[in-house]
Amino acid sequence: MRKIRTIFIKQLKDTVKNKAVLIQFILFPVMAVIMENAIDIADMPEHFFVLLFSSMYVGMAPLTCVSAIISEEKETGTLGMLRMSNVRAWEYLAGIGIYVFALCMAGGVVLAWTGEYKGRDMGAFLLVMAGGVLISMLIGAVIGLASKNQMSGISVSVPVTMVFSFLPMLSMFNEKIRDIAKFVYSYEVQDALGRIRETEGLREMFREGRPLVLALNLLIAGILFGFAYKRSA
Repeated sequence: MRKIRTIFIKQLKDTVKNKAVLIQFILFPVMAVIMENAIDIADMPEHFFVLLFSSMYVGMAPLTCVSAIISEEKETGTLGMLRMSNVRAWEYLAGIGIYVFALCMAGGVVLAWTGEYKGRDMGAFLLVMAGGVLISMLIGAVIGLASKNQMSGISVSVPVTMVFSFLPMLSMFNEKIRDIAKFVYSYEVQDALGRIRETEGLREMFREGRPLVLALNLLIAGILFGFAYKRSA
C-alpha cells in the first residue's frame, strides 16, 4: 500500500503541471452539459448527448491518460527506477489506476447528474461506466508500455481511441457496423447506459450474455498488460 500511495501522490502532483492530461477528464462532461442544455431537436431520444458522450468519454479519456503517463515515465526512466525499487506490475498499475479511475468517475458523476439519473439508476450508471473505464485503462497501459517514448505512445493511442470512442456513434447509423461493435466494450457501455431505466431491457441484455463481452474485453486487456509489462522489463 505504501508503494501504491506514493505512485498515486506522484500522479496528483504531475497533473497540476500537465494540463493536457487534466483536460481529458473535463472535456466530455462539459460538452455533455452544454449540448444537453443548448440543443433541443424534435424526436431526439431523451438525454441523447449524455449517452453519446459517456461512451466517448469511456473510450478516450482513461486510455489516453494512462498511455501518456506510462509512455512518459518510460521515456524519462522513471519506470525503470520503479522496477529497481521492486515495484510489481499490479502495484504500479494500481497507483496510476486509482488516480485515473477517481478522476474519470468524477466526470461520470457529472454525466449521470446531467442525464438526471437518481438513486439506483445513478448507481447502475456509474457501475457500467466503471467497467468501461477499467478496460480502457488497461488498454492504455499496454500502449504506454509498448511505446518507446511519449510521442510514439500518443501516435498509437489517438487512432485506437478514435475507434473505441466513435464506434458506438457510428453503430447508430449503420447496422453492419453495429454487428461488429457488439464485440467492443465501448458499444456495450453505451447500450447498457441506454437501458438502465428499462428493467426489461437490462434483463434482455443479461439473457443475451452481453455482460460477458465486457468481461472478455477486460480479461484480454489484463493478459496483454501482464505480457507488455514483462516484455518491457
